[in-house]
Amino acid sequence: MKDRCSLEPNPLLSVEEARENIVAAVESVAGREKTSLNEALGRILSQTVYSPIDIPCDRNSAMDGYAFSSRDIMPGQPFSLRLAGSSWAGRPFDGQLQAGECIRIFTGAVVPPAADSVVMQEAVAAEDQNILFPADTAARQNIREAGEDVEQGGLLVTEGKKLTPMDIALLAAAGIVEVDVKRRLRIAYFSTGDELTALGRPLEPGKIYDSNRYGLGGLLKDPAYSIADLGRIPDNRERLAACLLEAARNFDVLITTGGVSVGEADYMKELLAELGRVHLWKVAIKPGKPLAFGMIDRCCYFGLPGNPVSVFVTFHQLVEPALRRLSGTHPGQRLRIKAVCTSRLKKAPGRQEFQRGILAQNADGDYFVSAAGGQGSHRLEPMSRSQCYIVLPADCRGVQPGETVLVEPFGLFL
Repeated sequence: MKDRCSLEPNPLLSVEEARENIVAAVESVAGREKTSLNEALGRILSQTVYSPIDIPCDRNSAMDGYAFSSRDIMPGQPFSLRLAGSSWAGRPFDGQLQAGECIRIFTGAVVPPAADSVVMQEAVAAEDQNILFPADTAARQNIREAGEDVEQGGLLVTEGKKLTPMDIALLAAAGIVEVDVKRRLRIAYFSTGDELTALGRPLEPGKIYDSNRYGLGGLLKDPAYSIADLGRIPDNRERLAACLLEAARNFDVLITTGGVSVGEADYMKELLAELGRVHLWKVAIKPGKPLAFGMIDRCCYFGLPGNPVSVFVTFHQLVEPALRRLSGTHPGQRLRIKAVCTSRLKKAPGRQEFQRGILAQNADGDYFVSAAGGQGSHRLEPMSRSQCYIVLPADCRGVQPGETVLVEPFGLFL
């Protein structure tokens, strides 16, 4: 069984080779800006941040209970201490803890300097102003030390990190008001083809609605990107050339869909060669073999296939790592896990294939995957239901139910 689409005069680049070549050809954009912390989510940090304070700033209690000095413990015997006051979160005890005394303390409240132990409130009994401690009371417990999380001057977040909600919380805990981030990557995109019809208009014979632009627009929704939808361009060589040149002057990246194959109206690879430089064309990937990548002046150009599923697959596998590198973060590696396949999968050897799958997990944590439906590159409905790619190596000749396969859940990077 042969992959008829791979009968090429020269071997095609593998997906890994193409990804490495593309990422190696691009560099992080220059330029940075300051942004407030509440606007920093998803932005790329351009400067490593260190903590100006200890986190936490003070020794504090890990629970509600009573704080005391371990010197007052009577080993193997119950003992009592006089209640001298209270320390609340935000309202520390303002006295001096003396021998034979303890204070009521609450979670997060400052522990007085003379105290080194906290016992939970359920372990003791109160009789007026005397607190009775059991014989097995442990010393030096339940206190969070100052700087236990991060010491003053310690590393908070490294340059190149795409800021997550957890990063934002950590920076806020250190009192950071604003951060230096990479400027947004400027990305433009348009779709090509005489057959495309705008939404809201009736379809004429032979026409289809322009779904690629909407899918691509969704893929590019990212706080690190500034995107521009340039619309639908017909298969007109002069208009396409003018659009390419105009976009290259104003954007860091241009992505188009359609027109990169070998048909008489497929102009994009030819125009890229005339207006700029072709770095690669065609990859041993299914779906999505007719992909073009190159440069027009300083603008990176990605010419994606016209079939909608091919747009998603090539974007995830080849475009997204480059965009991550361009925006100033690490290209990353998509998470892959092993799963037992419950479907019979057809495949011809020749190209690495990314079939669309539905992932499940049983009570023991074992993963199972099934085909989401028809695997044609034009079929969006199975793509809409899928949660992952089933990654089949180039030399794979199909999968039988019960065999183990590699699976890429959508959106998860290492």
